[in-house]
Amino acid sequence: MTQLDWQRAPAGDGEPGAARLEVAVDPDGRIHLRESDAPQTVVITTPAKWIAFVKGVKAGEFDDFTEG
Repeated sequence: MTQLDWQRAPAGDGEPGAARLEVAVDPDGRIHLRESDAPQTVVITTPAKWIAFVKGVKAGEFDDFTEG
């Protein structure tokens, strides 16, 4: 398998050393997602689904998951 160039989300306001989301794009354009503390578990999705997810995050569609 091709070595992927994983991009890690910034630490932000989370706990120091907490797991972070990592994202990579393979040569076929598929999006790979994993958590930094479990890199062996990878979810693969399509560019269209990834774009829809990112738009949903930006629109606040998932905000209720983060409210205390």
